[in-house]
Amino acid sequence: MERKVGSSTTVTSKEVKAALEKTQTLTSEEEKVLRLRHGAGAASKSAPLPRAAGNNEQLGDELLLIEMQLMKAMRERTGQARSASKPKAAATGTNATKDKIVRALRKKK
Repeated sequence: MERKVGSSTTVTSKEVKAALEKTQTLTSEEEKVLRLRHGAGAASKSAPLPRAAGNNEQLGDELLLIEMQLMKAMRERTGQARSASKPKAAATGTNATKDKIVRALRKKK
């Protein structure tokens, strides 16, 4: 048997990164594996994320509606509601309770 001498090439992370930007046939899992294996980072931190709906307008509208509902729920949960009257009412209630407790402690001395 003869020993076959083959040639090998090295692939740089820049080459993998450039190739991944051009291709659209890979699944997200395959792309992730290639990026992790070869150390190729994302295209750009300021680049917009690809749209999940693609060219489907109806799906895009549904996803936009879901996104808006989630943003509204997040704002309400973190207290970033647009109406300032609700947080002020809650704050005055807690201040009154706090003042009452402080007065009772002062009288106790």
